[in-house]
Amino acid sequence: MKDYELTITKFLQRAVDLFDHKEIVSKLSDGSIHRYTYADAYERICKLAHALDDYGLDQGDRVSVMAVNHYRHYELYFGPSCSGRSIHTTNHRLPEHHLVEIINEAEDRMLFVDPEFLDTVEAIADDLETVEQYVVLDDTVPDTDLDEVVDYESFIAGYDTEYDWPELDEEREFALCYTSGTTGLPKGVQYRHRRMFLHTLVHGHVDVFGVSENDTVMPVVPMFHVNGWGFPYSGTFYGSKLVLPGQHTSPQEVADLIDAEDVTVAAAVPTVWIEMDSYLESADGEPLDTLDRVLTGGSAPPASLMKKYEEVYEAPIYQGYGMTEASPHLANTFETTEMQGLPEEKRYELKRKAGIPAPGARIRLRDTDGEPVPHDGETPGEIHARSPWLTDGYFKRPEANETSFSEDGWFKTGDVGTIDEYGYLDIVDRIDDAIKSGGEWISSVELENSLIDAEGVAEAAVISVPHEKWQERPVAFVVSEDPSVDEETLREHLLETFPKWWLPDVFRFIDEIPKTTTHKFNKKTLRDQFTDEHGELPLED
Repeated sequence: MKDYELTITKFLQRAVDLFDHKEIVSKLSDGSIHRYTYADAYERICKLAHALDDYGLDQGDRVSVMAVNHYRHYELYFGPSCSGRSIHTTNHRLPEHHLVEIINEAEDRMLFVDPEFLDTVEAIADDLETVEQYVVLDDTVPDTDLDEVVDYESFIAGYDTEYDWPELDEEREFALCYTSGTTGLPKGVQYRHRRMFLHTLVHGHVDVFGVSENDTVMPVVPMFHVNGWGFPYSGTFYGSKLVLPGQHTSPQEVADLIDAEDVTVAAAVPTVWIEMDSYLESADGEPLDTLDRVLTGGSAPPASLMKKYEEVYEAPIYQGYGMTEASPHLANTFETTEMQGLPEEKRYELKRKAGIPAPGARIRLRDTDGEPVPHDGETPGEIHARSPWLTDGYFKRPEANETSFSEDGWFKTGDVGTIDEYGYLDIVDRIDDAIKSGGEWISSVELENSLIDAEGVAEAAVISVPHEKWQERPVAFVVSEDPSVDEETLREHLLETFPKWWLPDVFRFIDEIPKTTTHKFNKKTLRDQFTDEHGELPLED
């Protein structure tokens, strides 16, 4: 008997065969609601696949997509991938030089872009070596300096609404996603059909997130962030109603969508749920009435917030721990029978941790010598992971691959954690000093290098400081050789290279940056001094 290839085409076919009437709802940039069914989406995905054929896109070719969460982006999740190509989900928030590097490295032949990101694409277009065609995700093309540009609706117009999907090898790449440049240039991860199929099965497991046909799923997390954490795929496979909020991610807008569309599952970084709580404090009516569970990741939410969502809003928060390399899921919180018998305070202490490995995933801790550390909830070690959906190497990064895997094949995450007596993983630090702000990574090393390049700067160190709203923000310590160097000039210098949200919240001018015994910047000392003096950000006036 012929093997049954585990491809994402099966997600699409199952949705159309069994749940063709279920809806995909998008909130568009003008605030209007677009609503159609899986059957409608399937017809347009078929038209897109035909259009790619006619354009001359070969098997294995990649297309870049720079877009927020909406129905056209959803169609691009399947049209290229199910027809044997690959989608490169591109984070428009990256610095321009990063975008140029990764699009060129991926050799993307086409670039699909939302109208609101045209300025970003226009600024880098002259440096893109392989992009031949731009497609604006709209029904018209706005004024633009781009050559070879067409609107999406014209691109797919007139094609057949059925498509003879090829039998694909389950080990074929269907997507390429880059890390966010935590230690320099982003690294690419190739997602293969089999791995996403298995990852999607896990999303429906009762001890993970339990995504089902009964759910209405809203990924607030961007679809360019590790495939929207996989929820567009799992929602499709299980026949859930999907709600895509576009750029409408303010607390009121998210709350209104939850109410209007009867959302039961919503996924977003903790910042969204912290802001939502503040908004709901002043909102009228029954807040989040239909919401059954809240999914979050990237950093641990406060225990008080978790308790409030469970007891006041009746929508408990479940954490997921993972990364780009793991598609992204590795571990999550849920209440084991052992945990249910513990005192309430201890239960919430455990629920604030990253949780236990998902079925199929394995986690271990190793010290700096590669030796196991005890599971006592106190002894830290680097987190190593294995799972059938974890990457086996970075795209075109042989040097990174040499240092990212142990001799026995485990992926070295770069995160530091502890494991307690109940098996719960807690993330306590990162080996590098990357800063995670509102779910987005900022490279402290790149900021430091740029500051040191500024005229009149002798030394610079950038640390991560806890922030009330954004979880973490950068703070810069600068040793100046020129008294005219001030915060304003350094901000202007950084803005030449980095987006505004990368810039440090605070600049401190000091005489000397403390060093370790190996003459490296002692960021721990800086961090301790700052937090002892000021606590968390933002600083009080």
